[in-house]
Amino acid sequence: MPALGPREEQACEALAERLVALDPCAEQAHRALIRIFRRRGKTNDAFRQFLACKEALKRELDVEPEEATRALVERIEATAELGEPAADRGPPQAELSLLEAKAARPAVSVPEKPSIAVLPFQNMSGDAEQEYFTDGVVEEITTALSHVNWLFVIARNSAFAYKGQAVDVTRVARELGVRYVLEGSVRRAGSRLRVAGQLVEATAGVSLWADRFEGDVSEVFELQDLVASRVIGAISPRLEQAEIARAKRKPTESLDAYDHYLRGMASLLEEALPQFYKAIELDPDFAAAQGATAWCYFWRMANGWMTDRQKETDEVSRLVGNVAIAGQDDAVALAFGGLALGYVIGDYEAGSALADRALALNPNCAAAWSASGCLKACHDDPDIAIEHLSRARRLSPLDPLTFFMQSFTAFAHFVAGRHDAAWPVAEAASREQPYYLTGLRVAAASNAMAGRLDAARRYISRSLALDPELTLSNLKHRVGQIRPDYFAKYVEALRLAGLPE
Repeated sequence: MPALGPREEQACEALAERLVALDPCAEQAHRALIRIFRRRGKTNDAFRQFLACKEALKRELDVEPEEATRALVERIEATAELGEPAADRGPPQAELSLLEAKAARPAVSVPEKPSIAVLPFQNMSGDAEQEYFTDGVVEEITTALSHVNWLFVIARNSAFAYKGQAVDVTRVARELGVRYVLEGSVRRAGSRLRVAGQLVEATAGVSLWADRFEGDVSEVFELQDLVASRVIGAISPRLEQAEIARAKRKPTESLDAYDHYLRGMASLLEEALPQFYKAIELDPDFAAAQGATAWCYFWRMANGWMTDRQKETDEVSRLVGNVAIAGQDDAVALAFGGLALGYVIGDYEAGSALADRALALNPNCAAAWSASGCLKACHDDPDIAIEHLSRARRLSPLDPLTFFMQSFTAFAHFVAGRHDAAWPVAEAASREQPYYLTGLRVAAASNAMAGRLDAARRYISRSLALDPELTLSNLKHRVGQIRPDYFAKYVEALRLAGLPE
């Protein structure tokens, strides 16, 4: 195979990094990065990439790296010991082509209303520790824009699929189905902060607006509002001032609380909870932190991780009560709180009311559409559930939580008796996230009721490997107090699939 040139190698590296970000178990992408590091003489980086690959496979799939990956690393070790230079070749062209094929995404139709995606901003601080702060600035700008009713705003989770890449805004707009793209940078040095942004009309490749704003870190919310207002003004100079005012909000007066909240949002579940609690300690009225904490307990229940069920459910009640009072203008906090209230506590009517309030506040909030869809799938109307989950996926087509939306879409089909529609969606969710227990259980149940017993038993086997204590008798501690007739059908299907009593 011919060697790749510098530009082709850079393209391969960007694609491989994107695939690893989307799926930490993408071994072919890991191997591409290992080869690139070795070709550049960065042997230690190549070994670190291998260790990252090995840890991800063990953590998420409980498997070892493939023979091809081990052989590659052994060859690098051998040449390193001999002091030989790396082979002067990049990843083979076939591998680049395959990575491109995997990373390629179909075009999405552009809605009639003005539509925008806010891409991850560059962290210009020279400090990787400030990455979470930069991401937080982008999230607040996205939220401010999403409060404008006439705008269609792609959710932050999907826009962040492009993080760390040199992107072509025309391609991004095509893949996300938007007309405008906002990109920018954040520089934080001591107490000083600079936020720069550029708004591009992607189809024409024309910059509509570009500017930068400087101030003290204590003015971060005002700087974010300035960026959002200028973007809105560039898209529609006729925007009513009332809409701009509605887009502006301060989630908390405490910058320290805000800092811990951002650290929590950038962390894994068990690492996030202490950060959220610290944020609440610093500002007891910080609704976003309260909602995010309740959301963590939702995931703990769904995965069977609760250690003191009564204590944790009581804590969810307390947190959601605070969200309902303090989060009157925070759609995400209300959505997270409503989801936890329904799933963990079993109060689906109150949970749905919070989700409905979130949707009224912010019709662009993918989290609110997703939460509403989940609640309706578990307790209400499966067809409306599917409609709401579909809306969430359109607002966030590259969302890392796509598997969550797929799982409850499949469950809605399941309870509606459309088993042949349910199992392909449930299996897609399990491929997207192979250790998500809800997806595995729904795949088992829908396959069983569709007469696909061999497939159903495979999913039950996988579920029990991840959750050995799961039985029909304790199933309610994983799925919450869903509607009784839905639960009875779920038990019947999982019994047929082979889940023990």
